[in-house]
Amino acid sequence: MSVFTPLERTELEAFLTPYNLGRLIDFQGIAAGSENSNFFISLEQGEFVLTLIERGPSADLPFFIELLDVLHTAGLPVPYALRTTDGNALRSLAGKPALLQPRLSGKHVQAPNAHQCQEVGSLLARIHLATRDNPLSRQSDRGLEWMLNEGPAQAQHLSAHQAALLTSVLDEIQSLQPHLQALPKANLHADLFRDNALFDGNHLAGVIDFYNACSGPMLYDLAIALNDWCSNEDGSLDEKRSQALLGAYASQRPFTATEAELWPCMLRIACVRFWLSRLIAAQSFAGQEVLIHDPAEFEQRLTHRLKTHLPLPLAL
Repeated sequence: MSVFTPLERTELEAFLTPYNLGRLIDFQGIAAGSENSNFFISLEQGEFVLTLIERGPSADLPFFIELLDVLHTAGLPVPYALRTTDGNALRSLAGKPALLQPRLSGKHVQAPNAHQCQEVGSLLARIHLATRDNPLSRQSDRGLEWMLNEGPAQAQHLSAHQAALLTSVLDEIQSLQPHLQALPKANLHADLFRDNALFDGNHLAGVIDFYNACSGPMLYDLAIALNDWCSNEDGSLDEKRSQALLGAYASQRPFTATEAELWPCMLRIACVRFWLSRLIAAQSFAGQEVLIHDPAEFEQRLTHRLKTHLPLPLAL
């Protein structure tokens, strides 16, 4: 179970009292997390999610709180930090920064269909449009510079073939970095995988886990989402699902010519980001009871993205 910091009932009850949400009925750790400790919390007045922040500087937490407030105010189905009766959203529990949020309805989907991919594309565009004019500033701690710094070290632990694959994209990032950084920007979810979306049938009921959110190129966020939602088991892209996601996004935010040009490269960059982070996690948590996603999944996807031809839909 991926709960890095276990909780005792008495300390949890004391923490929850200032929210004035009634008696604690039950709580349980959530096994799906790989970076933070998350718990389902049942109180007399409803269902909630408690997150203990295990990774990253606490100085970033006001950014996450403000971003989710902005998206919630825009009518998007996202969690947001609840306040105590004294108005505090960010608190401490078991020595860790802690946030209490409403639990959104819906379930994760493991085998998404084209309509569900369409819903994801549409909501991602709405997130970008809600923040494009005035994005809240936060540099990603796993952005281009991080890839260029971490990549060579990880390549030393790979086979010659794997190292060549990784290095080819790192060289591409290095050569195109100024153009990539000049792309249209907004606030990004930056981790919109299937396990961060909740569906009620074919309806996207909510998007969760914004703890990788940042400001940056919207195209990068789109590539991250598409690589997960539209990949087949062998790492190739499913054309029908891909077109559904991209078409829904483009119907709300048309792409620029530069975005269309850099799109194939961005798909590869999004693969490298998660290949590297999974390699590092596998090393850091080896032998521990922590959910570790398979790094080979993104190595396989990257191999396919070297020859993927999936143009962005452009307005005529």
